[in-house]
Amino acid sequence: MEKFGKSQSVTRVEDLRLLTGHGRYVDDVAPADALHAFLFRSPVAHGVITELDLSDARAAEGVHLVLSNDDLEAAGITASMAGVVQQNRDGTKAADPHRPVLAKGKVRHVGEPVALIVAETPAQARDAAEMILFDTEDLPAKLDLARGGAPVHEEAPDNLALDWGLGDEAATEAAFATAAHVVELEVADNRIIVNAMEPRGCFADWDGSRLHFAFGGQGVWALKGELARMLGLDKETVHVTTPDVGGGFGMKAAPYPEYFAVAQASRLLGRPVRWMSERTEAMLSDHGGRDLTSTAELAFDADHKITAYRVKTRFNLGAYNSNFGQFIQTQLFSRVLAGVYDVQTTWLQVEGYYTNTTQVDAYRGAGRPEAIYVLERAMDRAARELGIDPWELRRKNFIAPDRFPYTSATGETYDVGEFDHILTLAGAKADSAGFGARRAADAARGLLRGQGLCYYIESILGDPSEAAKVEFCEDGRVNLYVGTQSNGQGHETVYAQFLSDQTGIPADHIHVIQGDSDLIKRGGGTGGSRSVTTQSTATLATVDAMLAAFTPYLADKMGVDAAALRFDDETFRAAGSNLTPTLLEAAEMARGDGRDDLLVHEERAKLPGRSYPNGAHVAEVVVDPETGQVRVDRYTVVDDFGNLINPLLAEGQVHGGVVQGLGQALNEHVVFDEDGQLLTASFMDYALPRAADAPMINFTSEPVPSTANLMGMKGCGEAGTVGSMAAVANAVQDALWARGVRQADMPFTPLRVWDMLQDGTASPS
Repeated sequence: MEKFGKSQSVTRVEDLRLLTGHGRYVDDVAPADALHAFLFRSPVAHGVITELDLSDARAAEGVHLVLSNDDLEAAGITASMAGVVQQNRDGTKAADPHRPVLAKGKVRHVGEPVALIVAETPAQARDAAEMILFDTEDLPAKLDLARGGAPVHEEAPDNLALDWGLGDEAATEAAFATAAHVVELEVADNRIIVNAMEPRGCFADWDGSRLHFAFGGQGVWALKGELARMLGLDKETVHVTTPDVGGGFGMKAAPYPEYFAVAQASRLLGRPVRWMSERTEAMLSDHGGRDLTSTAELAFDADHKITAYRVKTRFNLGAYNSNFGQFIQTQLFSRVLAGVYDVQTTWLQVEGYYTNTTQVDAYRGAGRPEAIYVLERAMDRAARELGIDPWELRRKNFIAPDRFPYTSATGETYDVGEFDHILTLAGAKADSAGFGARRAADAARGLLRGQGLCYYIESILGDPSEAAKVEFCEDGRVNLYVGTQSNGQGHETVYAQFLSDQTGIPADHIHVIQGDSDLIKRGGGTGGSRSVTTQSTATLATVDAMLAAFTPYLADKMGVDAAALRFDDETFRAAGSNLTPTLLEAAEMARGDGRDDLLVHEERAKLPGRSYPNGAHVAEVVVDPETGQVRVDRYTVVDDFGNLINPLLAEGQVHGGVVQGLGQALNEHVVFDEDGQLLTASFMDYALPRAADAPMINFTSEPVPSTANLMGMKGCGEAGTVGSMAAVANAVQDALWARGVRQADMPFTPLRVWDMLQDGTASPS
């Protein structure tokens, strides 16, 4: 990597390694002598276990161990897997049923782990699983988001896990009662399967006194604590590492039952044990995303200003509380409830339901895409019903630049924003003025063209504090220890680039070290678009401490007063001295003088506030009414990410996020049958977006520097998804409106769109 200036696009240094097959993922680094684990999973969605005979499996060739819940409990592993539990709006605690590592007495979703088989080879483990005698007294599968049905848990007899609220319900009701106009819309946010390129996997190695656990995840420290808690170990006896990770997207942030079972197997056998999920297994067992239905109501005065906003959401938790399942559609949804609009009277009511499906948890954006999707669909519907241009309705209700810092109705403090300016630029970049001509040209060919707009805002999430440690090595290399975890975003590049920019240390001398709980004692991991903002803030603090530590030492070496010494243009210099040492040279001097205290520097820093990325997405789609085929023809994004460290990587994050949103809008759809069997359990049935499904994306960065951190940055990792779903959905609705379609819900597959056009009313279920 060559020397560069601030905010310069630098290609990713890790790409050569990753793209030429030299990546080191968890399945690449597992010990060669490790035994192989396989999970026997429930073939039914809901039932009382009447038989679980493991004797033949235990006697099978190559098998070393078969574990059931009884075996775990006999070893003292009885704790429930943890998940965030919210408070109901009446002040009571939401449901928190026990979640065992392996099924206990009852199975609650297809794919729930029932037994772990450990054998010499994967084939032997699979063969032994076929010998397990398993039977259940089947119960009806609960699949809908409504009260009633066969109870999934005794703690929630009507399957309502929580009833949560935020805002002023009475004031909102009063505002609606006196509103000049009221607009109501129900929208469904369809369930997706995350399908990271690399499935989940792990290995455990117990040496008799200490556990080494490696997994593909989004941070090692939370799992370190959970392994210690669940297995009854002292935290210091647990060492967690994460090598390269092939995509996380929130799904890999959670602790999963397989991890605890594999770790316990290694403890019992005294040998390393490895597990890697197969693709269909992942589709059955990985946490899903979205899966909610919301009714949004907007109240307007006679001048089309929003006076109140009310949302009622019903969402799917799956069979158990997942890591953050209860948190996402409550706290995180509420963070951006009213988006970029100046409305202070709001009410959000959220009901979460248990169903006989796999758990639902974080997926790219976690709560913010869901909230913005509801709001921006409702704003488009309001524009239609009020007879006002959708662009102008948004402008009329934007928070004005002179209102910042602005405290939202749900308590978020937006630091800066120039929404009207961003929207105007997006209109120009998208050639919105030429849309009418493009629509007319398509109509002449028998095609329907629609334009959709979404103006989003999101908040970065996660631990606002992070640490960075810089270590000068004897071979001239500089190690930078970070508390985040790359899942493919380019951290190795951007962290080295930033440290190099601040210190003059050549970037190719900097080695980024991550994902090791022994080397890095604490970290916030990756999620919520926090990584570069929090980590760079910590790096700045460490650089400041490092320069302060070197100053008196170098002043003495240079024969000048410490107050006269400056670090400028990548060197230390002072009037009266001809010496201009770089940091690398200063470190070598210190090493020669035995000043080891100057060779390692570490600081922790905390963000003073959250930043709020925002921007406008404009999509144009073309619909063939004869087939229902939807094609995204044009896509424009103007984002305010504040100051960018590496614009190239930021644009790549936007591209990936947009395509994930397009995937949900156009292709991806999880389907269960009435018995809770997953019908979309392979890529033959579950459609991921492909290159042909996405147009070239016109991306523009228009920074309004944040005041919430020293770099003026705003996170960018999830923004593409937050804005893209509503932009595409609004475009499809716009295309279909003239044909009488008043309810267009994702996913817009050809059959669903064709059915909408035939009905001219509502989308099929």
